[in-house]
Amino acid sequence: MKSTSSDLVIIGGGAAGMMAAGLAGEAGASVTVLEKTRYTCRKLGITGKGRCNLTNNTSPRQVVANIPRNGKFLYSAVNAFPPQKVMEFFEALGVPLKTERGDRVFPMSDRAGDIVEALRAFAGRNGVKLVRGRAEHVLTAEGKVTGVAFTDGEGRGRTLAAPRVLIATGGLSYPVTGSDGDGYRLAGELGHTVVPPRPSLVPLEAEGDDCRRMRGFSLKNVGLRVVDKSGKRIYEDFGELLFTHFGLSGPTILSASAHMRDFENDRYTVLIDLKPALDEETLDRRLLRDFEKYKNRDFRNALCDLAGRSMIPVLVDKSGIPPEEKVNSVTREQRRRLLELFKAFPVRITGARPVEEAIVTSGGVDTKEIDPRTMGSKLVPGLYFAGEVIDADGYTGGFNLQIAWSTAYAAARCVRNV
Repeated sequence: MKSTSSDLVIIGGGAAGMMAAGLAGEAGASVTVLEKTRYTCRKLGITGKGRCNLTNNTSPRQVVANIPRNGKFLYSAVNAFPPQKVMEFFEALGVPLKTERGDRVFPMSDRAGDIVEALRAFAGRNGVKLVRGRAEHVLTAEGKVTGVAFTDGEGRGRTLAAPRVLIATGGLSYPVTGSDGDGYRLAGELGHTVVPPRPSLVPLEAEGDDCRRMRGFSLKNVGLRVVDKSGKRIYEDFGELLFTHFGLSGPTILSASAHMRDFENDRYTVLIDLKPALDEETLDRRLLRDFEKYKNRDFRNALCDLAGRSMIPVLVDKSGIPPEEKVNSVTREQRRRLLELFKAFPVRITGARPVEEAIVTSGGVDTKEIDPRTMGSKLVPGLYFAGEVIDADGYTGGFNLQIAWSTAYAAARCVRNV
């Protein structure tokens, strides 16, 4: 079994892995990145619909506030490498940035590929070696890390000797990019607790066939509220969503899913405000005007000014008003039920889509077993973690990539005394 040696072996050539590799190489360490796929940063290249929302232009405190899963664990790492430093880092690499709505930061070019190429070039300039292969085991001797056993692209067993190993394999989302849970297996073999992974920032499945009937129909500038089975409001948003054959998707839904964390014991309902710019009194006056305008029509033909064509049959059915009833016969109570539908169109959620369809994975290596300052294992000297493999995830808006950058920075500092 052929062996080569480095100061640091990084398992996973994604955002966190390549950031850590370049920083460690810049600090003078010899670094090898072990990546199972043909290309590094594949998932990074498709984030943000190919635009790459690489961070959020806000304070470390606000970053932590937007990481509902173990945000406090990341406080030290985010303070050491906050959004401002991330932005300065990429702009120093020649990638101009811009800040958009919600303080989301993107490349000025709107090309995720610019971030990918900048990271690859940064690693290359700092002597990082790339090896293609699948990590089989992290090797130890006398309780300390000694390297990695892996299978190369031709199926041969090889080893990479190193006193430090960083696991940055990602989670389970987008497995085509190489995130297939290997990091959980490697950590578990070394005695680490792995919190069962599940999807976060993911489309939602709904009961009934209302969404299927409206599949492909998108709503913009609508209000959204999520309530649990007790009626308690757990999330509120404004923006876009999409009806699909299975339920709901779109930006507001992905954000909402991060707050819906107990499908086993709770039932959630998404309430959509179709007319957020109108209060109930104003909307009622608008309904009255439309009803006067179309007073001699069947009810099913009287909503064309207020709702999209794909949604009208569903609204008619849910209102309880017979579709063929003449508009001038609709009662005040019937109109009231219709108004309530426009202000709180209900979609009962049955669960999340599979983790493979999620933007990020919730769960991973238990943070209680990781040093928050260095991302080093508390169980195995020489072992480190960065990125999505750790049990920490945030909302949409660049917060998950900020986790990747900050944890990579913390882990990369481990090589400075090599």
